[in-house]
Amino acid sequence: MARDSSATKARLLDAAFSEFATYGIAGARIDRIAETAQANKRLIYVYYGNKEQLFDAVLQRALETGSESVPFDADDLPGYAGAIFDHLVERPELMRLVLWKQLERPGSTGAEAESYEGKIAAVRQAQEAGRIDADIAPADVLTLIIGVSQAWFGAGGGPAAGAAGAGWPAERLAAHRSAVVESVRRITAPQPPAV
Repeated sequence: MARDSSATKARLLDAAFSEFATYGIAGARIDRIAETAQANKRLIYVYYGNKEQLFDAVLQRALETGSESVPFDADDLPGYAGAIFDHLVERPELMRLVLWKQLERPGSTGAEAESYEGKIAAVRQAQEAGRIDADIAPADVLTLIIGVSQAWFGAGGGPAAGAAGAGWPAERLAAHRSAVVESVRRITAPQPPAV
């Protein structure tokens, strides 16, 4: 019977995501990833090369999943911020993965840079059309939106805290999501011309 390599790869990526989010790159162990994925350790090296390349594959997959789950719309940046917040509520371990990446591998990958460049260009066009405040540089607008959307997840006792990712009650999450959306609305609202 032929093996299903795509199913094995998916299990390996899922297990690696959890391992990297918990322990970072340096602390992650290939043995644990293979055991969790119920796969032969050798397959990690066959499919991904080494631990760093496996991390890159996990990060790329998370970026693609995020792009699919949270489509960017320069004409609805508050909605985009709310969607980022929702995505992180559903996957709080994603923030831990991002933090490990920033600590252990600062800088952006080619895919990350390409994604940001496209969004920055869309923000710039919306600013030129007067739909977004043009007093803030487009890259800074995007950075502020992402920062505001992620801020609650880095806070002590935030939604990503607690045993097994147990987070805040729904009412508190709704209040914070509302604060995220309103903050981004204020940051990006076109300013009336000076009199």
